[in-house]
Amino acid sequence: MENNEQDKQSEVVKDLDYYLNLDWTLIEGEDLDFEGNPYHYIEIKEIPSFAFCAKTAEKARENYKKQLRLSLMLMLEDGEHIPEPGEEDDDDIDWENVCPG
Repeated sequence: MENNEQDKQSEVVKDLDYYLNLDWTLIEGEDLDFEGNPYHYIEIKEIPSFAFCAKTAEKARENYKKQLRLSLMLMLEDGEHIPEPGEEDDDDIDWENVCPG
């Protein structure tokens, strides 16, 4: 019985705090809005649906975690699988070569 209790204690609780503290792969860049004004964006490689935009890189880095928190909360509530950094990607499709340019 001791091993069973040790297994339960060593299980990691994958709650909101767990996911917020993972070492996500950030993709940062700049683009232009519809009016031609520059903005900075941050995407997370492991969560393709995540994107955060701000007028400056500094503001984007300061605030993207607020949006990440909301996104993760919804994913957890919906029971969605949240891919973690380093997790194998089953959908490793080279879309550049699949979709004609």
